[in-house]
Amino acid sequence: MKLKIITPIVQSAVMLTLIGFGFSPTAYTKNSKVENSVANSQLMQEVVTLRKQGASGLDKFLKNHAQELQKPSPQIREALDKLCQQRDCYASKLYWYTDLEQAKAAAKASGKPILSLRLLGRLDQDLSCANSRFFRVALYPNAAISQELRDRFILHWQSVRPAPKITIDYGDGRKLERTITGNSIHYILDASGRPIDAIPGLYGPNAFLSRLQISQKFASKYNQVANSDRNSYLQKYHQASIKSNEARLGMDLKKLGIANPPKLTESIRKSNATPNAAIAGRIAITKSRVELPVISRMEPSATPEIVDRATWDRIAQLYVNDVKLDQNSLALIQSKKFYSNNKSPNSLQRVVNNFETAMALDTVRNEYMLRTQINQWFVEGRDTNKLEQLNKKVYSQLFLTPNSDPWLGLLPSDTYSAIDNDGISK
Repeated sequence: MKLKIITPIVQSAVMLTLIGFGFSPTAYTKNSKVENSVANSQLMQEVVTLRKQGASGLDKFLKNHAQELQKPSPQIREALDKLCQQRDCYASKLYWYTDLEQAKAAAKASGKPILSLRLLGRLDQDLSCANSRFFRVALYPNAAISQELRDRFILHWQSVRPAPKITIDYGDGRKLERTITGNSIHYILDASGRPIDAIPGLYGPNAFLSRLQISQKFASKYNQVANSDRNSYLQKYHQASIKSNEARLGMDLKKLGIANPPKLTESIRKSNATPNAAIAGRIAITKSRVELPVISRMEPSATPEIVDRATWDRIAQLYVNDVKLDQNSLALIQSKKFYSNNKSPNSLQRVVNNFETAMALDTVRNEYMLRTQINQWFVEGRDTNKLEQLNKKVYSQLFLTPNSDPWLGLLPSDTYSAIDNDGISK
């Protein structure tokens, strides 16, 4: 209390002293702004220099600004995001390449595999697609995952296309902004850029860490195999992964007393018709909780229920420990401006609980269904040798957001809107 009373007086005295020496308050403020501008300019120049040095440049920045990073200012956070090319990098401390050729060179030099993220939007911007935002909160800041990624992988990301955004203007100054549709996938690549494994969509932290560790060990053994034997070695690995998942799912169903395995979704593409955004949204549960309330208001008739939802929920409950957020992730969630209609002290905990429940559901569906399909493609050798071919197949056949549809399933052709040109502008 004493300091709070004295501080304004001391500040006034300082200002009076400055005035007495010929300084005006206005000049003092201008000088401070100039000094801040110079400091920010120097900070950004440091970022430009260290960015070129790769992960070692990030290490230097963290060392140079260790004290400031204990309670990072907006300027330090912005600088670190530019250096890492990832939003909220102060929480994860991960360096990401955005040029695949540079990532391949780093992989060759280090002997590490590449973890290549494909997403809608940009990883260094707040409004990238929903799953990539969840990666930045639930996965990358996780202490064990962050350490694994720094020690054993070269990180790279590339945008598939911009993330569609929707803004709801309430007309009284309030606006609600969201991204809508889109999914993300992590590929494991060898040093030449060839895909050898994939982790589709959102997994819980423990499950994601386990999948990283399995993929890294396989990549290490794969590198020791003669080039002429690598195709068969890769096929055997993915065949074994299919059998392992089938056995584990069988044990899960037996434990729960369920006779028939659940479906991911009904047969969606029986023709060449454009996929519906609501159906595609049901593939990823966690992000659908954010996106489908908006989609359902745009086209209420296009929001089908999740197929075999009750069965999937029961299976997901077996893996609740795989989705618990660690303290680093919880701190990041709490540090963000958090809005809730429920102002009770436990509202944040309820949001976290709901988030973890949705992640558990995503984890089992992504592992048992989406990844198993990718495993099968590797076994068959279908469009898996080149990253761009595989990624095109994933977004078209698994995520149901093909490049052939520029509207990402958000423009129904048989629904009347009573808006000129259906509200489309180009």
